[in-house]
Amino acid sequence: MLRDYWHLTKPRVTQLAVFCAVIGMLLAQKTIPPISTLLLASLGIWLLAAAAFACNCMFESAIDSKMARTKWRASAKQTLNNKQISIFSFIIGGLGAYILYAFINPLTMWLTLATFFGYAFIYTIILKPRTPQNIVIGGLSGAMPPALGWATIQNTVAPEAWLLVLIIFCWTPPHFWALSLYRTTDYAKSKLPMLPITHGQKFTCLQIVLYTYILAIVTLFPYLYGMSSFIYLICAIILNAYFIFMVHKLYKNYNDEYSKKIFKFSILYLSLLFLALLVDHYVI
Repeated sequence: MLRDYWHLTKPRVTQLAVFCAVIGMLLAQKTIPPISTLLLASLGIWLLAAAAFACNCMFESAIDSKMARTKWRASAKQTLNNKQISIFSFIIGGLGAYILYAFINPLTMWLTLATFFGYAFIYTIILKPRTPQNIVIGGLSGAMPPALGWATIQNTVAPEAWLLVLIIFCWTPPHFWALSLYRTTDYAKSKLPMLPITHGQKFTCLQIVLYTYILAIVTLFPYLYGMSSFIYLICAIILNAYFIFMVHKLYKNYNDEYSKKIFKFSILYLSLLFLALLVDHYVI
């Protein structure tokens, strides 16, 4: 049962969200913040993110039961019922909100709660089942962690933090559409209006290419704004060049394995990009 509850929190996705929040914390000031602040804020954000993902699993249990990659979840198998999941989400979400309010600051708590509701309700219930642009419109919720991290340290959200949010916002469509392409059969069974289902494989690949170019441009903003120096700029150019090369190759000659490779690389891409920002921040 503990394992079932753990999987409802989507641990790998939650870890990426917390990683991006920590990057925001570290970039918010020149010196490294107190370890206690980093740990407590990370815990609070992790708990609220985990609660949002648990709600997502609960609301999509019928859909998940039809998809190979999600039918094993406790919500899909009904080994945990909606009441159990609701109580679990309420407890860990409430604890996360309390930690952020009591030990960090109210702004971080309210921003994290807004992110929770944006993902668990607006994206999951309203956008995802209704529009193939769901991941674009709803991507703001997933892009918020750097702003949460910045608010943790500064008790405000500066333009630099919104640049980080913008990067993740533009990164989300090529990342998620690469996944949806090699999971098209699953999404067809679920009857969700994902872009490969509604507009086809070729159109989706084209959108991935276009959004990757947009992403490449947006990732230059930290350098142009004066937030970073040549160290980050060089890393961003190299990462973007390889990402663009990969998506062009996918567009010209699609296959599921290469789409999966792009999906996995996109996670590495974002991690390396933010690590380059971090190195630049503390070295220069």
